[in-house]
Amino acid sequence: MSRRRAALVAWSVAAVSAVGVWLLWRVFVDTVAGQQVERLAFDGARFGQTHLWSTAHGVLDVVSTWFIAAALAVSVVVALVRRRWELAVQVAVLVIGANGTTRLLKLVVLQRPHLQPGTGDNTLPSGHTTAAASVSAALLFVVPPRARPWVAGLGGAYTAATGVSTLIGRWHRPSDAVAATLVVLAWTAVACALSTRRSAPTVTDQVPVVRTNGAPSTHAVVLGVLLSGGAAAAVVGALLLVRTWSVRSATATRAAEVLAYAGGVSAVIAASALTFAAMLVLRRATGSLDGRS
Repeated sequence: MSRRRAALVAWSVAAVSAVGVWLLWRVFVDTVAGQQVERLAFDGARFGQTHLWSTAHGVLDVVSTWFIAAALAVSVVVALVRRRWELAVQVAVLVIGANGTTRLLKLVVLQRPHLQPGTGDNTLPSGHTTAAASVSAALLFVVPPRARPWVAGLGGAYTAATGVSTLIGRWHRPSDAVAATLVVLAWTAVACALSTRRSAPTVTDQVPVVRTNGAPSTHAVVLGVLLSGGAAAAVVGALLLVRTWSVRSATATRAAEVLAYAGGVSAVIAASALTFAAMLVLRRATGSLDGRS
């Protein structure tokens, strides 16, 4: 892929992700129907919370400002050890941009109209989910190419675990966590677009391609797992969303709340898997323009 085409793809992904965040807010926060749907999912998290919260609370306790700062410092150090100064700049742009954008959107830009009883303040996007996803994306940038698929797979799983934990604790609604993954995807795409501005690599910079006699590469396997798992979760989430949407105005039952909650969990898992699949593809596409990446 040429540098111009890679940059166009990266900027397009960033733009689509930004629109996706706005659409999530517009549908699930700024309308009565959306608030009703997420209210059912929010209330559904009460069932089984006692047993799940001890694990979820441990996952969420890890995330803090110090955690983000330490992870960013580690990523920058890894980039500098590899003598990749531009990677240090890119991960700083990614982590600071994503977490700063989430705070700005949640506290300043986006509002939550009081269309339902007990609406509360705006919580979209989720700060904890943004932190988990941005740290994982930063590591995806700085590790050597062979380690990227493993980082993408583990990063998607960690992001999903964090997002679902915010649902279990009733700290956030499903759209909050999904929006957070899109914020991080947008800034990952921006960082990838910046990498296309580097000068062309010299012959000595190129890394030889190792072929494996037709066996699928780790990249292909992990990407396949992320895509298939994300697609399956998306289908489940979509089906449950349709059902929840159809009964949103009726008297809430325990079954309706649990199914809405299950739909929200599925949506968070799908968003985490699919965004990290996109990050892995973007990082490989733009990294291939410089053999040292």
